[in-house]
Amino acid sequence: MSKETVSELILKFSCVDQPGIVADVASLFSLQGFNIRESSQFEDVTTRCFFMRTLLESVEGPKKLSDVHSAFLSVAERYKMQWQLADGDTKLKVLIAVSQWGHCLNNLLNSWKRGSLPVEIVGVVSNHEEMRSLTEWYGVPYYYLPVNRENKRQQEQQMLALFRETKAELLVLARYMQIISDELCAQLQGRAINIHHSFLPGFKGAKPYHQAYQRGVKLIGATAHYVTAELDEGPIIEQAVERVNHANSPDELVEIGRDIESVVLQRAVRWHAEHRVLLNGQKTVVFTR
Repeated sequence: MSKETVSELILKFSCVDQPGIVADVASLFSLQGFNIRESSQFEDVTTRCFFMRTLLESVEGPKKLSDVHSAFLSVAERYKMQWQLADGDTKLKVLIAVSQWGHCLNNLLNSWKRGSLPVEIVGVVSNHEEMRSLTEWYGVPYYYLPVNRENKRQQEQQMLALFRETKAELLVLARYMQIISDELCAQLQGRAINIHHSFLPGFKGAKPYHQAYQRGVKLIGATAHYVTAELDEGPIIEQAVERVNHANSPDELVEIGRDIESVVLQRAVRWHAEHRVLLNGQKTVVFTR
């Protein structure tokens, strides 16, 4: 947490479902001088796991974050929660990685600039120079880190160092066309989101829209997911599809797909930044509202 005192907090947690959880959480924060502005909850009936996200506002002025954190420990330990308490007024610091296609990058930068994406973009890193002018037009630092077979590990270490130097909290792979190593995946577990140009799990690998064309599909889509060592197998945050037909060429499918990718990635980043995503094994629980 970047500030000592807060006026708005976001609590998210998961634990085994049992009576009294919601009542105890609400009671504790009421005693701490907080009012609940928004709350969402879900029980996975197959695993008996309970998930909750709550937006809280202090009615007694700014509160010391460490005090609120300490006070909640008793409830968290009682129910053996996996939990996070975040400052609702602090924007998540995001580093974006891109290669040569800029549609997702442009959408993220534009959404950030107009204020609809609640993040602080601390930089754009790329293995190509093509996106420099776009990035710098938005006033965002651009870092060129070329990569080849011989220097891949060194380049990833440079990227990780940049992630730390900029104090980034999330790496967004906005059509970054490099496979991330297992080592980097482990370093950024839960802190890296990728956009896949396909409605997973179908049409993996190269040229998915051409594969879709060959199969005569009627729907194409895109998937935003957390990055894991298993390629394109990370927990899915958001997906979308668009109806197409036999008259669409491969190039038209690509254009339609780019629009879907941009929207899906922007949603996933926003929901992560607003602490709306909770892991549920290999799946996610996403409290969009």
